Amino acid sequence: MTAGAAATGWRAALPAGLRAYVEPAPLAAFFLGVSSGAPYAMIAATLTTRLAQDGIRKSTVTAFTLTFLVYNLKFLWAWVVDGVKVPVLSRLGQRVSWLVLAGVLVMAAIINLALVDPRTDLLGTVYAAILVAVAGATYDIVIDAYRIETLEPEQLGVGAGMSQYGWRIGSVVAAALALVIAGRWGWSLGYAVCAALALPAMLVGLVLGEPPRRREPQVRTGFDAVLRSIIDPLVEFMGRRGALLVLLFVLLHKVGDTIANLTFRLLFNELQYSNDEIAFYDVGFGFWAYLAGVFVGGWLYSRVGLKRSVLWSLVLMAVSNLSFAVLASLGHSNWGLAGAIAFENLTSGIGGVTVVAYLSALCDLRYTAAQFALLSAASSVVGRFISGTTAGKLIELLGFVDFYLLSTVVAVPGVLLFWLLMRKGLIDVPDKGVT
Repeated sequence: MTAGAAATGWRAALPAGLRAYVEPAPLAAFFLGVSSGAPYAMIAATLTTRLAQDGIRKSTVTAFTLTFLVYNLKFLWAWVVDGVKVPVLSRLGQRVSWLVLAGVLVMAAIINLALVDPRTDLLGTVYAAILVAVAGATYDIVIDAYRIETLEPEQLGVGAGMSQYGWRIGSVVAAALALVIAGRWGWSLGYAVCAALALPAMLVGLVLGEPPRRREPQVRTGFDAVLRSIIDPLVEFMGRRGALLVLLFVLLHKVGDTIANLTFRLLFNELQYSNDEIAFYDVGFGFWAYLAGVFVGGWLYSRVGLKRSVLWSLVLMAVSNLSFAVLASLGHSNWGLAGAIAFENLTSGIGGVTVVAYLSALCDLRYTAAQFALLSAASSVVGRFISGTTAGKLIELLGFVDFYLLSTVVAVPGVLLFWLLMRKGLIDVPDKGVT
């Protein structure tokens, strides 16, 4: 029996609802997600905890979230991933060669951040975090393009779910490893070990090769090639019916969720949770709740369709911010932490599947890397900018309870805008069999 026949045989033995999740492309999306989540975790909650424990002021800690704006600028160089060949490695294929190169850059950047001490060199820590963000954003460009081009149209929902599973596992493993190792042997070793989580996506590319659905963009030379590679994806998108309102929704829908998520570790430090408590209740409970949310998101997507599943998930994500207002009012409570984290991660998992599937469906395959980079970057730029410039000051002014109540209110416009788009019939995607 051939390897392909054997694979078909063991998949056929699984329940019908699970078979779609173990096809090669969705499995690849899972491992791609693992490597996507790791570098993000290194400059997100993990770095926030490290800085808070080193006695850095809240306003300074939240200012570090400005490094995430690098992710929001990735569309500016996404054209490079689409059109520039990597010397020597290009024989592996355009996507695979960039997976290998970006993965190596991520590992080097994380190790560099491991070697910096924020207590003695805060500016050096800023530069190191920015390098991780640049490398991680570049990796995301390649990973997202590879995922979308590997999945068939009918696999977008399942693939988005598997990608979110992988992203969460990668970020959780990175965060937990860093916390546990840092508590025993120091942050430098914790970061250095987590650099290895960049490997799974590289291995996926080397094993599966170039995506079968990849479409080559029109070949141009000289300065015009650069200019058109940046402009064409945007022109194509903005030429669609309702494009401006869709883009406005993308900009606004995660504002409340983003400003809340980027401040959780400040709340935990304020309530005097230990690293082990954070690792167990935040990372542990959050991990399983997120996995459950991804499953629910996939089920919701298949049952009610893309549009209504996105709307429901937006409502849930907005409400989830209230749980942290409750935790802040309760004080140090392990079960309060577990409940708040579980509910927030459940809703994030649901939204991760539905919204990512929607953004993926919006991409024209001629400009996969550039358009998904633009859409995914736009989805969090406003929230990250607010977090980096005002979140710390707002917390100091309002307190944590009122801050999280405010983050809930800020999430409402995104929900209403998506509802308006549905009512006006302006949520259009290219013809990929997705409704």
